[in-house]
Amino acid sequence: MNRSPYLTTYYSPVGVLTLASDGTQLTGLWLEHQKYFGSTLAPNATEQNLVVFAQAIDWLNRYFHGEAPAMTLPLAPEGSAFRQTVWDILFRIPYGETMTYGQIAVQLEQQTGKRISAQAVGGAVGHNPISILIPCHRVLGADGSLTGYAGGLRAKAQLLTLEGAHFRT
Repeated sequence: MNRSPYLTTYYSPVGVLTLASDGTQLTGLWLEHQKYFGSTLAPNATEQNLVVFAQAIDWLNRYFHGEAPAMTLPLAPEGSAFRQTVWDILFRIPYGETMTYGQIAVQLEQQTGKRISAQAVGGAVGHNPISILIPCHRVLGADGSLTGYAGGLRAKAQLLTLEGAHFRT
Protein backbone atom coordinates (compact mmCIF):
# COMPACT_ATOMS: atom_id res chain seq x y z
CA MET A 1 0.00 0.00 0.00
CA ASN A 2 1.36 3.40 -0.97
CA ARG A 3 0.76 5.91 1.78
CA SER A 4 -0.15 9.47 0.85
CA PRO A 5 2.52 11.97 1.89
CA TYR A 6 0.34 15.11 1.78
CA LEU A 7 -2.64 16.32 3.77
CA THR A 8 -4.79 19.33 4.40
CA THR A 9 -7.66 20.14 6.73
CA TYR A 10 -11.14 21.43 5.92
CA TYR A 11 -13.62 22.72 8.49
CA SER A 12 -17.10 21.56 7.49
CA PRO A 13 -20.58 21.68 9.01
CA VAL A 14 -20.18 17.98 9.94
CA GLY A 15 -16.80 18.47 11.59
CA VAL A 16 -13.13 18.66 10.73
CA LEU A 17 -12.21 16.80 7.54
CA THR A 18 -8.71 15.59 6.69
CA LEU A 19 -7.86 15.23 3.02
CA ALA A 20 -4.91 13.18 1.72
CA SER A 21 -3.15 13.18 -1.63
CA ASP A 22 -0.28 11.52 -3.43
CA GLY A 23 0.50 14.92 -4.98
CA THR A 24 -1.88 14.75 -7.93
CA GLN A 25 -4.87 12.66 -6.85
CA LEU A 26 -7.08 12.65 -3.78
CA THR A 27 -6.47 9.43 -1.85
CA GLY A 28 -8.36 10.09 1.35
CA LEU A 29 -11.04 12.22 2.98
CA TRP A 30 -12.02 11.41 6.55
CA LEU A 31 -14.18 12.97 9.24
CA GLU A 32 -12.39 13.54 12.52
CA HIS A 33 -12.56 10.39 14.69
CA GLN A 34 -13.90 8.35 11.75
CA LYS A 35 -13.38 4.62 11.89
CA TYR A 36 -10.36 3.75 9.72
CA PHE A 37 -9.24 7.41 9.90
CA GLY A 38 -6.11 8.00 7.87
CA SER A 39 -5.97 4.48 6.47
CA THR A 40 -3.98 5.65 3.43
CA LEU A 41 -2.16 8.53 5.10
CA ALA A 42 1.60 8.30 5.67
CA PRO A 43 2.58 8.75 9.33
CA ASN A 44 4.90 11.60 8.30
CA ALA A 45 2.42 13.28 5.91
CA THR A 46 2.89 17.03 5.66
CA GLU A 47 0.51 19.93 5.12
CA GLN A 48 0.79 21.02 1.52
CA ASN A 49 -1.01 23.41 -0.82
CA LEU A 50 -1.83 21.28 -3.84
CA VAL A 51 -4.03 21.88 -6.87
CA VAL A 52 -6.03 18.75 -6.04
CA PHE A 53 -6.70 20.08 -2.52
CA ALA A 54 -7.88 23.43 -3.92
CA GLN A 55 -10.20 21.56 -6.30
CA ALA A 56 -11.53 19.37 -3.48
CA ILE A 57 -12.10 22.36 -1.20
CA ASP A 58 -13.99 24.13 -4.00
CA TRP A 59 -16.12 20.99 -4.42
CA LEU A 60 -16.75 20.76 -0.67
CA ASN A 61 -17.64 24.46 -0.43
CA ARG A 62 -20.22 24.01 -3.18
CA TYR A 63 -21.54 20.82 -1.62
CA PHE A 64 -21.96 22.30 1.85
CA HIS A 65 -23.77 25.28 0.32
CA GLY A 66 -26.43 22.91 -1.02
CA GLU A 67 -25.16 22.43 -4.56
CA ALA A 68 -24.65 19.13 -6.33
CA PRO A 69 -21.14 19.81 -7.64
CA ALA A 70 -20.75 18.61 -11.22
CA MET A 71 -16.97 18.82 -11.28
CA THR A 72 -15.02 15.59 -11.31
CA LEU A 73 -11.96 15.30 -9.12
CA PRO A 74 -8.99 12.97 -9.61
CA LEU A 75 -9.71 10.25 -7.04
CA ALA A 76 -7.45 7.30 -6.26
CA PRO A 77 -8.90 5.24 -3.41
CA GLU A 78 -6.78 2.23 -2.45
CA GLY A 79 -8.51 -1.08 -1.94
CA SER A 80 -9.13 -4.58 -3.23
CA ALA A 81 -10.85 -5.19 -6.56
CA PHE A 82 -14.10 -5.97 -4.70
CA ARG A 83 -13.95 -2.73 -2.72
CA GLN A 84 -13.13 -0.75 -5.86
CA THR A 85 -16.23 -2.19 -7.55
CA VAL A 86 -18.42 -1.27 -4.58
CA TRP A 87 -16.94 2.25 -4.42
CA ASP A 88 -17.63 2.68 -8.14
CA ILE A 89 -21.30 1.92 -7.48
CA LEU A 90 -21.31 4.38 -4.56
CA PHE A 91 -19.76 7.05 -6.76
CA ARG A 92 -22.68 6.71 -9.18
CA ILE A 93 -25.45 7.17 -6.58
CA PRO A 94 -26.92 10.55 -7.55
CA TYR A 95 -26.96 13.51 -5.16
CA GLY A 96 -30.05 13.36 -2.96
CA GLU A 97 -30.75 9.69 -3.70
CA THR A 98 -29.99 6.57 -1.72
CA MET A 99 -29.50 2.83 -2.15
CA THR A 100 -29.55 -0.03 0.30
CA TYR A 101 -26.73 -2.45 0.97
CA GLY A 102 -28.96 -5.16 -0.50
CA GLN A 103 -29.55 -3.20 -3.71
CA ILE A 104 -25.81 -2.81 -4.15
CA ALA A 105 -25.35 -6.56 -3.55
CA VAL A 106 -27.93 -7.35 -6.24
CA GLN A 107 -26.21 -4.97 -8.66
CA LEU A 108 -22.87 -6.66 -7.97
CA GLU A 109 -24.44 -10.11 -8.47
CA GLN A 110 -25.76 -8.97 -11.86
CA GLN A 111 -22.29 -7.69 -12.82
CA THR A 112 -20.31 -10.69 -11.60
CA GLY A 113 -22.73 -13.61 -11.66
CA LYS A 114 -21.62 -14.40 -8.09
CA ARG A 115 -23.68 -14.32 -4.90
CA ILE A 116 -22.77 -11.24 -2.84
CA SER A 117 -24.04 -10.61 0.69
CA ALA A 118 -25.22 -7.25 1.93
CA GLN A 119 -22.76 -7.71 4.81
CA ALA A 120 -19.84 -7.98 2.37
CA VAL A 121 -21.05 -4.79 0.72
CA GLY A 122 -21.26 -3.15 4.15
CA GLY A 123 -17.63 -4.03 4.86
CA ALA A 124 -16.50 -2.44 1.60
CA VAL A 125 -18.67 0.63 2.15
CA GLY A 126 -17.28 1.06 5.67
CA HIS A 127 -13.69 1.01 4.38
CA ASN A 128 -14.28 3.76 1.80
CA PRO A 129 -11.25 6.04 2.23
CA ILE A 130 -12.78 9.05 0.43
CA SER A 131 -15.92 9.95 2.38
CA ILE A 132 -18.49 12.38 0.98
CA LEU A 133 -16.89 12.50 -2.50
CA ILE A 134 -17.47 8.75 -2.82
CA PRO A 135 -20.87 9.03 -1.12
CA CYS A 136 -21.03 6.09 1.28
CA HIS A 137 -23.44 8.18 3.36
CA ARG A 138 -26.09 7.50 0.67
CA VAL A 139 -26.31 3.81 1.62
CA LEU A 140 -29.13 2.82 3.95
CA GLY A 141 -30.43 -0.28 5.69
CA ALA A 142 -33.01 -2.50 3.99
CA ASP A 143 -35.88 -0.54 5.58
CA GLY A 144 -34.44 2.85 4.56
CA SER A 145 -33.00 3.53 8.00
CA LEU A 146 -29.67 5.00 8.94
CA THR A 147 -27.23 2.21 9.63
CA GLY A 148 -23.49 2.09 10.02
CA TYR A 149 -21.43 5.04 8.95
CA ALA A 150 -17.73 5.23 9.76
CA GLY A 151 -18.11 8.99 10.33
CA GLY A 152 -21.03 8.51 12.74
CA LEU A 153 -24.79 8.43 12.24
CA ARG A 154 -25.19 12.10 13.17
CA ALA A 155 -22.91 13.15 10.30
CA LYS A 156 -24.67 10.72 7.95
CA ALA A 157 -28.06 12.24 8.83
CA GLN A 158 -26.67 15.76 8.33
CA LEU A 159 -25.27 14.90 4.89
CA LEU A 160 -28.48 13.22 3.73
CA THR A 161 -30.59 16.10 5.07
CA LEU A 162 -28.38 18.60 3.25
CA GLU A 163 -29.03 16.68 0.03
CA GLY A 164 -32.77 16.41 0.67
CA ALA A 165 -32.59 12.61 0.68
CA HIS A 166 -35.29 10.55 2.38
CA PHE A 167 -34.38 8.15 5.17
CA ARG A 168 -35.85 6.62 8.33
CA THR A 169 -34.49 7.51 11.74
